[in-house]
Amino acid sequence: MGISEPFISIVIPVYNEEAILRAAVVDLIDRLCALSWSYELLIAENGSTDGTSEVAAELAKRFDQLVYRHTDEPNYGKALRDGILHARGELVICDEIDLCDTDFHERAVALLQDPSVDFVIGSKVMEGAKDERPFYRRLGTVVINGMLRVTLGFKGTDTHGLKAFRREPVQPIARACVVDRDLFASELVIRAERAGLGVQEIPVRVLEKRPPTVGLARRVPNVLKNLAKLFIAIRIKR
Repeated sequence: MGISEPFISIVIPVYNEEAILRAAVVDLIDRLCALSWSYELLIAENGSTDGTSEVAAELAKRFDQLVYRHTDEPNYGKALRDGILHARGELVICDEIDLCDTDFHERAVALLQDPSVDFVIGSKVMEGAKDERPFYRRLGTVVINGMLRVTLGFKGTDTHGLKAFRREPVQPIARACVVDRDLFASELVIRAERAGLGVQEIPVRVLEKRPPTVGLARRVPNVLKNLAKLFIAIRIKR
């Protein structure tokens, strides 16, 4: 049923996460209890082929604050966009099921109390961050962020992963985004930056609970295709 008027919406896309979904959600809800927030937890399941949908539906019946959304296509960006557009909280936090970083939640919400801050990004590569993922995953982050800086003028250090923002100014930006899959999150950040929103990065520690559900090699063609599409949309069409 969901919370009637949540202050915070936490959006988590999931794909083939049957093995960890139940434990991760229960643990996250336990930790959020200590914060006394009015919140909703949107589980944006997309195209899973295991028992993820059944687990998510079961959890939605068990916890009033959990909202289960389903899309047929396995597409991280579309699922994240859907969750953001259906979020009802004044503040929106985008998390990952293998992170569920309530330390980031607390720090980001505190920063968003400042009227000059509209968007908080959890950076895995800025000074003070601790990225404990495998080397090839860390290298992939460095490469894609470098490409975004060169091709699109991105000014920050990271776009993909943990983020939090004010719903009202960011939902129209999410609606206007033209790419999906892995680069949706990057487009959202870059468009927020270009729209003049107050964007602030904070360092985070990243220690994943399991290997990625979609391999890096499978992501590369879509990343390159969407990067070209994004370059045309932002640099040429504007």
